[in-house]
Amino acid sequence: MVEYHLRTPISEKDARKLKIGDMIYVTGDMFTARDSAHRRALEYHDAGKELPKDLTGKVLFHCGPLVKKMNGGYRIISAGPTTSMRLDMFEDKFIETFHIHVIVGKGGMGPRTTAACNKFGAIYCAFTGGAGALAGKTIKLVKAVEWLDLGIPEALWFLKVEDFGPLMVAIDTHNRNLYAEIAKQVVENKQYIYARI
Repeated sequence: MVEYHLRTPISEKDARKLKIGDMIYVTGDMFTARDSAHRRALEYHDAGKELPKDLTGKVLFHCGPLVKKMNGGYRIISAGPTTSMRLDMFEDKFIETFHIHVIVGKGGMGPRTTAACNKFGAIYCAFTGGAGALAGKTIKLVKAVEWLDLGIPEALWFLKVEDFGPLMVAIDTHNRNLYAEIAKQVVENKQYIYARI
């Protein structure tokens, strides 16, 4: 395990240096996107429409933040990760289309995302569920919000973060998926135990 402190924009070259089990902290530009935002962004692309902001090199966070409106702006109170597997149906195309190289969420992602990470140079990182207040402390500024018509949790929140983490690399660019490997080991261990009973 190696610890890295990365700054955005994060490139494919940066992502390809990392391996599962590495710990990273991110400083710079992050944006949140859940189901509705993924769907709309890809629909925009397919229709030839520009997104409100360029996503290249920014960190994608699977999160529906708890937000407080104050002094004409917004403050993120808590930013816990949402379950990433729901987004597996979108993520391969999202990585390819918008040049995403770091994704943060919880619970892992499937073979489609793993293959896209390998092909296009992206990593998926796990952030501890239930630690939304910790994440909120590293969010220094809400730079912009787009698509509020989708609702606060589903909107695109563009954030400035400082040492956001710790994040554990759970899918790397070398076709390794920590969640899948552990699941395989569990099955093998279970078979071994059953054989001995």
